[in-house]
Amino acid sequence: MDIERLERAVGYRFKSPALAREALTHRSRGAPHNERLEFLGDSVLNCIVSIELHARYQKLREGELSRLRATLVRQESLAKAAQDLGLGEWLLLGEGELKSGGFSRPSILADALEALIGAVFIDGGFDSARATVVGLLSGQLSQLDPDDVGKDPKTQLQELLQSRKIELPLYNVVATEGAAHKQNFEVECVIPGLSIRATGAGSSRRSAEQDAASHAYAKIREEHGRKFRKSR
Repeated sequence: MDIERLERAVGYRFKSPALAREALTHRSRGAPHNERLEFLGDSVLNCIVSIELHARYQKLREGELSRLRATLVRQESLAKAAQDLGLGEWLLLGEGELKSGGFSRPSILADALEALIGAVFIDGGFDSARATVVGLLSGQLSQLDPDDVGKDPKTQLQELLQSRKIELPLYNVVATEGAAHKQNFEVECVIPGLSIRATGAGSSRRSAEQDAASHAYAKIREEHGRKFRKSR
């Protein structure tokens, strides 16, 4: 494992590289694996996201902040952050998970990202963990829309397109991998009216469609900017 390249990608240098290795070791590979670090990282992540949201959205009520936090710390959001980081190439998996495409499975990616956050917290303390989390989720933090709190990505995308009278997206399964009981789906979301294509992955067709919709929504915000920001 190229720890130095991982450190450059994450933006944190480990005093104990063994912690980083443990964070990226799936239980299928053997012990020590990342489940304990994942447990810790989950709590650290929730705390840091809460602090960031509390500072950024000073007029929102507790319930609204809770729903925003849930949007950021759900599996789909963490898997997207892990994919953007390219975390899959550093995962240490057992032979079975390797053959079934575990390096791209959203649940494994999300768990590994939480474990990595836990490892940074142990290795460098809270401030280092906070800087890491903010860096990993910076794109999603900047794109949060309180008006869309509690809505799934497909609903958000549909409502945005309908508000601009643009043809609704098409979803197509482009690949499936793994055994029947442990499949991974890849779905493409196509928006002809905007010439946008985005792909997503998940352990079910529905979750893959949600992931693809999330990527398509992000592309619209990135490529069309203020034109597609909702009026307040």
